[in-house]
Amino acid sequence: MIRPIALTEPVRAALSKRVDAHKFDHGHALVLGGGPGRGGAGRLAARAALRIGAGLVTLAVPPVAVAENAARLDAVMLAPVPDGYSLRGMLADPRISAVALGPGLGLPRAREMVPAALWAKRPVVLDADALSAFEEDTELLFGQLRPDCVLTPHMGEFARLFPDLAAAIRAGGDAIAGRADAVAAAAARSGAVVLLKGAQTIVATPDGDLAVNDATGAQASPWLATAGAGDVLAGMIAGLLARGFAPVDAACAGVWLHAEAGRSLGPGLIAEDLPEALPGVFRALGI
Repeated sequence: MIRPIALTEPVRAALSKRVDAHKFDHGHALVLGGGPGRGGAGRLAARAALRIGAGLVTLAVPPVAVAENAARLDAVMLAPVPDGYSLRGMLADPRISAVALGPGLGLPRAREMVPAALWAKRPVVLDADALSAFEEDTELLFGQLRPDCVLTPHMGEFARLFPDLAAAIRAGGDAIAGRADAVAAAAARSGAVVLLKGAQTIVATPDGDLAVNDATGAQASPWLATAGAGDVLAGMIAGLLARGFAPVDAACAGVWLHAEAGRSLGPGLIAEDLPEALPGVFRALGI
């Protein structure tokens, strides 16, 4: 059975912050970024994680990219992380509560950093290059995944990891049931939460929970079809994971809030606008 994604009362309550809390009560999200000239996607994800309510966010980049990112960041912290060994050392800090990687990472860096991030056994969001890097050896990736990992592919990335399931989706046309069955099979095969992005975004867990956010008709937000919007979504989910949300709740709430931010902005939005729209979305929700 496919349930519609909505902000339940417990999720809405969890989005609020206690008046007596400090920043570490709301988690520390670590976002992995790429090399020089590739930093925009990581910065979008990091800012989204901070706007969604993570208490702290650090963007970890190669040392040669520190100066470029330092010129663009204020509230987001910055750390030089050259390799997987260094990432493992950074993740020895138990206060880092979730990791996101993939946007702008580059395939060689992704192949090194994904196993290091998964080794630390923190909730992880894998997007973009963190998925495509394992197209030729999907079992290497799937063998390291856990139910607290969230994969956020668009259809092209989904096809790289699950070519047979993508072919089944294409054969079935626009039928939502067929797409949902394929995403459910992907979640069972990978052992992780799988979120297939689209106008009808589907979230599936390894144990068979299925949910859809139908952003069509009156709920449509077509202006989200813009470069960087998916990076923002990955960061939003990472921020919610850092705050302690269960993986499926983080994925579903992230999708809902992402679409709501897009609708609130309307025509002409670009990815940079989406994190900045979240305070208004929260106010409208009474959060």
